[in-house]
Amino acid sequence: MMMWRRWVGMLPLALVVTSCDQVDAIRDEFRDLTPHEAYVQSLRVAGLGETALVRAWLEAAAEALSDAPVVGLPYEEEGFLFPDDPGAVGYRLRLRRGQRLTVDFRLEGESPARVFLDVYRVQQDSGRDPVPILATDSLLTEVEFVAGWAADYIVRIQPELLRGGRYRITLRSGASLTFPVQGKDTRAILSRFGVSRDDGRRSHHGVDIFAARGTPVLSATNGRVSRANLTNIGGKVVWVRDSGRSQSIYYAHLDSQVVRRGETVRRGDTLGFVGNTGNARTTPPHLHFSVYARRAGPVDPYYFLYEPAGALPELTASLENVGRWTRTSTAGIRLREGPGSRRRVTRDLTRYTPLLVVAAAGSWYRVELPDGTSGFVAARLTEGADRDR
Repeated sequence: MMMWRRWVGMLPLALVVTSCDQVDAIRDEFRDLTPHEAYVQSLRVAGLGETALVRAWLEAAAEALSDAPVVGLPYEEEGFLFPDDPGAVGYRLRLRRGQRLTVDFRLEGESPARVFLDVYRVQQDSGRDPVPILATDSLLTEVEFVAGWAADYIVRIQPELLRGGRYRITLRSGASLTFPVQGKDTRAILSRFGVSRDDGRRSHHGVDIFAARGTPVLSATNGRVSRANLTNIGGKVVWVRDSGRSQSIYYAHLDSQVVRRGETVRRGDTLGFVGNTGNARTTPPHLHFSVYARRAGPVDPYYFLYEPAGALPELTASLENVGRWTRTSTAGIRLREGPGSRRRVTRDLTRYTPLLVVAAAGSWYRVELPDGTSGFVAARLTEGADRDR
């Protein structure tokens, strides 16, 4: 599996601290082609770029980005991509900085197919195109990435020309760092990032995780200890430089440390023990935990540590109708922009409106109308139709 990811490492600081959209524009100008873009280029070189089939394939790719429905996480969908009708599917979701997105995609076709999976970040300026963040082109099992910005992201799936079949996709979010206090989770965080300190003279640059004195403090990531010393504010502290990302992790108010500068640590290794040294002497024992991103300084670590508790919705919509035509069973059924009764209504449908079921998610069908309009309807409000595709 080939994976594409681009980081700009030598931009002047003045450019880096400008808006996210400006940095995106610079990165986009100098990045490599994604596998999807390289595939399109190869079709054009072969003289196929202006054929009706390729134009339809490109239109499907563009529509999957522009019309991607908003889905909540975790999300699972089973659907069908028609080999003789170029298609693509997209999903728009919200991530906070530090959250890990896992995408599991399976395609069952008559023959092996090259599948393009692209993840884009939606820019703050709605007039700008989404920015490619991650791209693969293989028979996929699972890929993941960590959100570098709080933003909307779009996941797009598209098989190569004349390939398709039944697919299943699962989208999940989770923590990108190991929780740093043994036996605890985010419910033990009682002081959040950014709250006022010293009568407003400064703000809190991390989170405080409360636990009994002597509870093991664990390394949240793989890395190398850059400092393990004593300071007036942090007391006994440990700094770990993350080996996987451009960030350093700060652990403060330890009762004691068990690592030294220069040591290599792995996720879950013990760094020390919870205490209240430094300026925390008058507070109950706790760990002050911070994430310092390169060129950005302290960032809110909460979502780096947060593991959502929600389970995947049970798939109750019948899979027998996926890839087939159905129709609305009564008048007044609503087509919605996403799978859920609170999603925006895009159209009121008349009785017996034909619906091509392209996927099922929970108790909902993702459908396409004869005029090309797409959306979601409650599966229980549809019935079989005599018309086959």
